[in-house]
Amino acid sequence: MMKRFYFFFPVMALLTLLSPSATADADAAKSLEQQANEKMQEILTEQRAIGLSVAVVKEGKLVYTSGFGYKNLEDRTLVSPEDIFRIASVSKSITTTAIMQLFERGKFKLDDDVSDALGITVRNPNFPDTPITYRMLLTHTSSLNDAMGYFSFNTIDRSVNDDFGKAYNKYAPGTTYQYCNMGYNMLGALVEIHSGERFDTYVENHILKPIGMVGSFNADTLDASRFVTLYTYRDGNPVASRGVYGSPAAGLENYVKGRNTFLFSPTGGMKTAPKYLARHMMVQMNGGTVDGVQVLKPESVATMQTPLREDVQYGFATRTVNNLVEGVTLKGHTGSAYGLFSAMFFCPEKKFGFIMMTNGYPEKKSANDFLTIQTDVINALYDIFIKE
Repeated sequence: MMKRFYFFFPVMALLTLLSPSATADADAAKSLEQQANEKMQEILTEQRAIGLSVAVVKEGKLVYTSGFGYKNLEDRTLVSPEDIFRIASVSKSITTTAIMQLFERGKFKLDDDVSDALGITVRNPNFPDTPITYRMLLTHTSSLNDAMGYFSFNTIDRSVNDDFGKAYNKYAPGTTYQYCNMGYNMLGALVEIHSGERFDTYVENHILKPIGMVGSFNADTLDASRFVTLYTYRDGNPVASRGVYGSPAAGLENYVKGRNTFLFSPTGGMKTAPKYLARHMMVQMNGGTVDGVQVLKPESVATMQTPLREDVQYGFATRTVNNLVEGVTLKGHTGSAYGLFSAMFFCPEKKFGFIMMTNGYPEKKSANDFLTIQTDVINALYDIFIKE
């Protein structure tokens, strides 16, 4: 036994001396993870957030993901990286991906009149001769607004609603930007019309499954035990938001494609976790492809990420910002609904990006017009994992 011991020990010592970089790299990676964990917990406490989940992509790979705080205040369950949030308007990026896939298949042109496909006359009554196009819906320049809500076509259908004009602004379509959820729910309906598939199953079959992304616009297809409770603040106290992950089953009994798509909320109803949303972000970072799977053509990704105009730094569900991390140009989107605040921002040239989601905190804005928790989390992750 003694001979075998003394033969083994020098060999291991020699291997350690010959490969110090492997040990150093492991220690460095561990140190970065520890730094990130400590900093995220610090921000969670400072911001009085309930829970937080994050993911970091570097050099096109997921290098960090973790959860902090409470998934549910009632039973004090903690957030894990596997837990699922309703991600609000970051969903628009996935809906746009579906639309761009169908555009690539020649189903329509971006400057086509959406009335032709919808079978509803979509016209601003102040400009009856100006068509409203796919491009206008995608860039929030359609002149539509959300004043009458955005969960039914009845708000814009002049054949059933005499007040349809209230759903339009006074300016001409294509001239001015105004964020509009109705436009993206309409885009979801157009996905059904052009594909023949129900919106949630189209997204699952053509976007999520091919890239190995766990998530859905349909809560019934997911493990409900992984849903993170969302909280809004009232008089300084967190109140659980109800119906966030409601079953669409009743609405599916008489479902009509291209009319009832609002049930899935293409504008904000995606449910997933940062570690899974990172797969979608990599598609955007890598010109439409991740791990050899092509979701979009590079030209489509470039179109999505190109700002409409100098005065409108918004492409197709993608903002271009220079004030989230000082001196760094990032592309992405934020989300907020039911107490959820999310953000997905990335640098396609340098192949890094960040995703954060919190299920509730007392909302405060930074000087850069982002929420303080979005700013603090993304800057901390940039400093730890990316900054040279």
